[in-house]
Amino acid sequence: MKLSLAIVALALALPTAGYAQDSTAVSKGEYPNTFSSGSANVSPFTNQSKRFNDWSISVGAGVPLLQSSDLTSIKNGNGKNLFGYSAYVSIDKAITHAFGLKLQYDRGETRQGWFNTKDAAPDATAVGARTQYDAISILGDVNFSNLLRRVDNHSPYRWALHGYAGIGTLAYRAYQKDIKGQRLMTEVKPFKLGSMFMQAGAGLKFKVNRRIDIEGRLMYVVTGDDEFDGGGDAYSAINKRSEQVSDNFFNATLGLSLKLGKHESHLMWHDPLQEIYYKLDVLANKNQDIEVCKKGDADNDGVCDDWDRQLDTPAGARVDGAGVALDTDLDGVIDLYDKCVTVPGPVENNGCPTTTTGPVVETETKLEGIEFDLNSDRILPSNTPILNNAVNYINSSSGAYNVIGATDTRGTDAYNQKLSERRANNVKNYLIKNGVQSDKLKAIGKGEKDLKYPECEPATKCPEWKNRANRRVYFEAK
Repeated sequence: MKLSLAIVALALALPTAGYAQDSTAVSKGEYPNTFSSGSANVSPFTNQSKRFNDWSISVGAGVPLLQSSDLTSIKNGNGKNLFGYSAYVSIDKAITHAFGLKLQYDRGETRQGWFNTKDAAPDATAVGARTQYDAISILGDVNFSNLLRRVDNHSPYRWALHGYAGIGTLAYRAYQKDIKGQRLMTEVKPFKLGSMFMQAGAGLKFKVNRRIDIEGRLMYVVTGDDEFDGGGDAYSAINKRSEQVSDNFFNATLGLSLKLGKHESHLMWHDPLQEIYYKLDVLANKNQDIEVCKKGDADNDGVCDDWDRQLDTPAGARVDGAGVALDTDLDGVIDLYDKCVTVPGPVENNGCPTTTTGPVVETETKLEGIEFDLNSDRILPSNTPILNNAVNYINSSSGAYNVIGATDTRGTDAYNQKLSERRANNVKNYLIKNGVQSDKLKAIGKGEKDLKYPECEPATKCPEWKNRANRRVYFEAK
């Protein structure tokens, strides 16, 4: 019986665990439909668009205490012989930041009666019992700390109150012992109509780190069975002692949760309000950047003259973060006037090569301008035109390229190194997906060791636009 329950629980858990790893979304840059909010980053909610981990595995152990039964329990006395044992394991899925589901397997033993069944009966009137049980249940998980969080609470939190409730199937063997010895009184198989049970309760979680949570939990189990306590048949002398027809028990446990996935944060610990406050702070900083633009913007290229390296940019020309007009193929003709934007050519021929015979010779060494949000490796919709331009250029050349990722100076060296590698790999995968041969590309992460603006060390020394320029991916010819 126990083996069959464990096999069923494993069979249900394996398909769900297979989807625990999710990937980073890449927007296709498609125009939103009329039913969307109008955002250019609207995309279907799939495994590729997730930003948070939403799977975890939980294990725990504790003590079940029979609350009401025909044999002695918490309700009708004799607390010294009531302590059994229990354990559980579950696969947990977060649906939203405030609600999730658990597939849980429980195993344990309750003890009840006038003496511990490990000991001999003290006299002819004493009766003791124990019940070994196995259970599989589906539980709903409500995160009250996120659901009821105050709007004006700006602080992060590491404690969370959860509520649980669900139903399942219960299998058990109930043994009774008296002066004549111990015997099996009742056995119930799983997945029968009479084996259904309910449980509900609450748990207090503490976030140790991004991977591990500790939880203390108290559940109340309603068996719906008058024979669970080992009293025997429904009309036996022992089962007539109490009018209650359901032998229920409390289950107090201490457990551990392991959060799965590659993202930094788990959905159940995410507070959408904190994200809004962060974005408002970023907007406030951008407003401050605009206020320090004391010299104005003489050429109207969107870059303040305070840090504009080219103060006479022609009208209509696209510029980089330093206000310099873009020249994608580095042939000396800016893209505004270049009739062959991705292929270098002389100035006198409007930037186009003078011959059309033979392969185009590769002269490109670097293409910049692919920037990322803070602590993110997601390709932004505003970057897709530049990447599509890179696809055309690389396909028209015979050379190979390094795809180099970089970060700003926030975070540790180790974390920034991994983040830069993820950014480079995402861009590489985008180019391959859009037609570039994989052997032409090599992804390299340089972390915070390759700053476009080295003076931004630390990041607080610079305005946000310079830190954003440091969070980039660019290309170099091998």
